[in-house]
Amino acid sequence: MKKYNVAIMGATGAVGQEFLNLIEERKFPFAELRLLASSRSAGKKIAFMGKEYTVAETREDSFEGIDIALFAGGGASKTFAPAAVKAGAVVIDNSSTFRMDKDVPLVVPEVNPEALKEHKGIIANPNCSTIIMVMALKPLRNLAPIKRVVVSTYQAVSGGGKEAMAELEEQVEAIVAKKPVKAEILPGASLKKHYQIAFNLIPQIDIFKENLYTKEEMKMIDETRKILSEPDLRVTATTVRVPVYRSHAESVNIEFVEAVSVEAARKAITAFPGAALNDDPDEQAYPMPLFTSGKDDVEVGRIRFDESVEHGLNLWVCGDQIRKGAALNALQIAEYMIEHEMIG
Repeated sequence: MKKYNVAIMGATGAVGQEFLNLIEERKFPFAELRLLASSRSAGKKIAFMGKEYTVAETREDSFEGIDIALFAGGGASKTFAPAAVKAGAVVIDNSSTFRMDKDVPLVVPEVNPEALKEHKGIIANPNCSTIIMVMALKPLRNLAPIKRVVVSTYQAVSGGGKEAMAELEEQVEAIVAKKPVKAEILPGASLKKHYQIAFNLIPQIDIFKENLYTKEEMKMIDETRKILSEPDLRVTATTVRVPVYRSHAESVNIEFVEAVSVEAARKAITAFPGAALNDDPDEQAYPMPLFTSGKDDVEVGRIRFDESVEHGLNLWVCGDQIRKGAALNALQIAEYMIEHEMIG
């Protein structure tokens, strides 16, 4: 099998580390591996598959000889993605920089792999919550056209970074010890107000837009339409941060143009690659963050008729947002492109 020179930009972060885990697990065919990060992390040593790698600072000339550049996300993509493409690499970018660019495919391999044919060097990885939702929408949309989607998310603190995870732990410890609670990170470190997340829910992820939706909510709306190639699809979202370490959950209400039975929905989910049915009310079986963390599949359960509309279903979806919601999806894009000889 042909092997490829791979660079990981953001190698020291959570998504970068997940890239490394998955490259080893999935036996990804790499020859050279180049680990890149910001100047703050440059020089750090990372042991991987019996070899020690030194993290280098990302520069515009860091991608010479690289075939595949996996970008873990962040504002640096705007600067370095074009440089990587110029050097001859295919960039798979986990940031929001290029997602809504009309010339950049936004891809979930199980859902719209055909979009990869149109790439011009950069492929965008969707928002983690969007990926998790469309993995449930696609098999059901194959049964009948979708008229409207209403989604409410329950997003783990790891989506806010390692600082948010640490803050949750520190707050829980303070509450148990009956000490004052400090809140300095959530709903966002750059925002003017911060709230306790321990034993609480925060109905704000990212900044508010002029329409009173948050940026995260608008990402889900806009990206879902682009991935499904339905620019007029009616979608509305409410995104909420919850005191869970890892794995996002979503309550999804789907209104169809025609009837879709619960049994047909269950069969469609079961047959869809990357989705797993976990839906047995008699046994209290349903998806939960605790049990989907570290798993590749997006789990779907609580499938039932929406009795408020003529052709509606409610479902509960849960998936690891660092894995399928980020690193795994990006690596699957690379694997698909290799399999279909789309990378030189």
